[in-house]
Amino acid sequence: MVDLQSILAEHRSKKKGDSSHNKGGVGTVLKPTSSEIPDIFFDKIIVDYKLSRIEILVLMYIYRRVWCFPNLHRSHGISQMMSHTEMAKNISVAIEDVYSALRKLEEYDMIRTIRAGQYFSRRFFSKEMDELFEQMYDDFEL
Repeated sequence: MVDLQSILAEHRSKKKGDSSHNKGGVGTVLKPTSSEIPDIFFDKIIVDYKLSRIEILVLMYIYRRVWCFPNLHRSHGISQMMSHTEMAKNISVAIEDVYSALRKLEEYDMIRTIRAGQYFSRRFFSKEMDELFEQMYDDFEL
């Protein structure tokens, strides 16, 4: 019969300083971050457009690249250049699914391809919502 003292003696702490549970013994601590997504996305866009899971992932990936991360082209609503392969890897979907989602989002006019890997993304997801919230884009004609 195993006694409680021997079990406790073998127990390793899960505190911040203990790296015994990490792969390779390296103690890296990930800090949670957040990105601001307008409530209109949850209240209207998802309801009205019936986006698939992959379309939502691709839209959120592009949205974050344009509006939530440092971006010199934010006032134009344009993303920096990005790799489709990197996008597929980061959101864990097949590259073909990424291309399909990009085409569908362009049909909805939520994004527009500037050139391969660079996209125009609306701040409030649709032209009507952008107009309602008086979102304008500097010298970018649609």
